[in-house]
Amino acid sequence: MVYACSQGVNPFRSRCLPLKKGILIYNPVAGRNPARRKREIREAAEVLRTSGLDIELAPTERPAMAHELALAAVAKGADLVLACGGDGTINEVINGLSPSPVPLGILPGGTANIVARELRLPINPVRAARQLSRWMPRRIALGRAHWDEAAGAPDAGNEANGSRSRLYISVAGIGYDAQIVYKLSPWMKTNLGVTGYVLEALRQLILYNFPRFTCRLEGLNGMERPGTFAVIHRTRLYAGWLHLAPTAGLFQPRFAVCSFPSRSRVHYLFYALGVLLRQHTRMNGVSLDQCTEVTSIPGNDAKTIRFELDGELAGTIPAKFEIVPDALTLLVP
Repeated sequence: MVYACSQGVNPFRSRCLPLKKGILIYNPVAGRNPARRKREIREAAEVLRTSGLDIELAPTERPAMAHELALAAVAKGADLVLACGGDGTINEVINGLSPSPVPLGILPGGTANIVARELRLPINPVRAARQLSRWMPRRIALGRAHWDEAAGAPDAGNEANGSRSRLYISVAGIGYDAQIVYKLSPWMKTNLGVTGYVLEALRQLILYNFPRFTCRLEGLNGMERPGTFAVIHRTRLYAGWLHLAPTAGLFQPRFAVCSFPSRSRVHYLFYALGVLLRQHTRMNGVSLDQCTEVTSIPGNDAKTIRFELDGELAGTIPAKFEIVPDALTLLVP
């Protein structure tokens, strides 16, 4: 039997609530081997059913469908929502779940899997399903972005009076990395995975003109950080394995904002080396700040500067990013 308990509570005591009815939302084309992924999903579902959980399999067939499936699961009274896919699938699911108390369990199954790696979950979804009964629910904060227009990405949040908002769980990237996401072809993403992102990053290093923008950090006396690339973190990791923000954490009610100011392509090669060596925060101009609200504004000479949320293209700046406390129940080891 799978239980939802307070942190540290024995699951066999009466204070724990058994989870009886759940849905497993999965992206059937996530990762580089969809056939193997489908087989693993069936095996994971069987493991969960053996543990006493009535699990429904719900594949996504189009963008934003995971969001709709999560909303419907909450409305139907599901005890548990599981997500198997990449960071984009998880992003859609949290936007359908929050702020309900229904817990989210993650079965890794995509390209980067930032949250899964942050929590040190087994990368294989079948192994993760076997461990699920030992995980505990924790309420965590999320990030939320507000902006005035979309950049062609399907909305998985709210829209009113011409403005949009969307939650995210791991990272919001502004500038250079959002341009990489914008230009990355679906074929490269599906067939090459992380290698595809690296190749597109090298291509954009040549083609992108690195327009300037400013991040205003509220709560720090209105401190402003110039940038051509910035990441507003909820997790330490970036792109699944890069330690870009060592001071960030899923269980902390704040952002860690890492900003890179240069427009020089040569400087970006040094930035990359610094990140790989985990020495980037010591480099001239690079900053890492803690705050709960960020406003990003394009420079006077900038045209279109995009941003991404959890690895998926979202919109263009100006945009506001804020912490939403007590936003999601997440199952953690």
